[in-house]
Amino acid sequence: MSRFAEPQDPDFASINRSLDVDQRLWPYDIAQSRAHSRMLAAQGILSNEDRDAIHAGLDAVEAELRDGSFPFREDDEDIHMAIERRLTEIAGPVGGRLHTARSRNDQVATDVALFVREAAIESVERVEELMAAVLDAAEAHLDWPLPGYTHLQRAQPVYLGHHLLAYVWMLQRDRERLQFVGTQVRDLPLGAGALAGVNFDTDRRMVADELGFSGVAPNSLDAVANRDFILDFLAAASTCATHLSRLGAELVLWSSEEFGFVVLADAWTSGSSIMPQKKNPDAAELLRAKAPRIVGHLSALHGVLHALPLTYNKDLQEDKVHLFDAVDTLRLCLAAAAGMVRSASFKRDRMAQAASDELIAATDIADLLVKRGMPFREAHGIVARLVRASVESGRKLSEFTREELLGHSAELDDEARGLLVQESWLESKISEGGTALPRVREQLARARALLA
Repeated sequence: MSRFAEPQDPDFASINRSLDVDQRLWPYDIAQSRAHSRMLAAQGILSNEDRDAIHAGLDAVEAELRDGSFPFREDDEDIHMAIERRLTEIAGPVGGRLHTARSRNDQVATDVALFVREAAIESVERVEELMAAVLDAAEAHLDWPLPGYTHLQRAQPVYLGHHLLAYVWMLQRDRERLQFVGTQVRDLPLGAGALAGVNFDTDRRMVADELGFSGVAPNSLDAVANRDFILDFLAAASTCATHLSRLGAELVLWSSEEFGFVVLADAWTSGSSIMPQKKNPDAAELLRAKAPRIVGHLSALHGVLHALPLTYNKDLQEDKVHLFDAVDTLRLCLAAAAGMVRSASFKRDRMAQAASDELIAATDIADLLVKRGMPFREAHGIVARLVRASVESGRKLSEFTREELLGHSAELDDEARGLLVQESWLESKISEGGTALPRVREQLARARALLA
């Protein structure tokens, strides 16, 4: 006899059903159930015969789920109830003993923790693959000059190797954030029951050891209510996707005819339905668009969790919608980014031409005046007026006569004119982390060591 006298409204059954989303948790649910039943038998709560019958049934259920023959029913509310229902059909009434000393609340929390741990590990590996791709590209294009930009205006030249290495350090921080996620799923939720613990002398640490947890959640209320580890994953994924969006944005710009710095491989581009000449950087554009999608999942889960009273509330069912899509989206974005970087063809002459704009030397000339004792603001003003004269006359700085330069300042002598040679702009940036080649080589070595 049920607690309820009336059947569920079909629309309630639909909104309450999560099977379409949480079906992918089945491997974790099977593993958890095996560990749980082993512990119950070890503690004398379940007989060894019942344990063996449950395990045989779980083997059969797993085989059906793996080969796609599992008979889902319309009234299966979620993957956990579907597995228990099918286990009982196969093993008989003993299947109902599996749920002894656990609740769906701690069961679901454990499955999701196992999923997040695996997703974090895989994400770290994919970040490392992208780091390796960018490192290889940086090393292959170590001394290729191109303009560095602020406000998307040419600012100072850098080497392409130096520019690409900037993404390596972003990805290294992403790697560390995702590794942190792994530390946040170290405590086993199972054994907390619905919220207050269970009425059996269980051995939670035995289950924790089998499932790879380093300890058990110390508070049963927190164990079933905690979804911080999902927030941690979504936060790390959001920042990583944002970094990928910046890489995507630069590849879009650089592959345009206006820049012409790179040609993306055909495998990562598409054509136009009407303009046969087009080669569109769609994968790079999608890196931009996918980032706010992942950030949206982070924001949405904060919305689900905020002001939620302890312990379990049905709101928590929505956690998996945001988690699963973020995991899948980040996986695709990291793969696309690595593929584009590895197959990109950079155009040295075009970048060098853009980096040879003499106005880029303005800061170097101002710094020379400072080295001679002039206050920086005064030097800045002198060079700014010189640049204005260049722009208004339509002449390069190197086309000014010696007398014209000295007319702006007695300090604008032949040494200052020598700074208009492009190599001096790059190799003068000798500060740690700068774009001078010795410093870039230091970065490369450090990054290789980190990745190793």
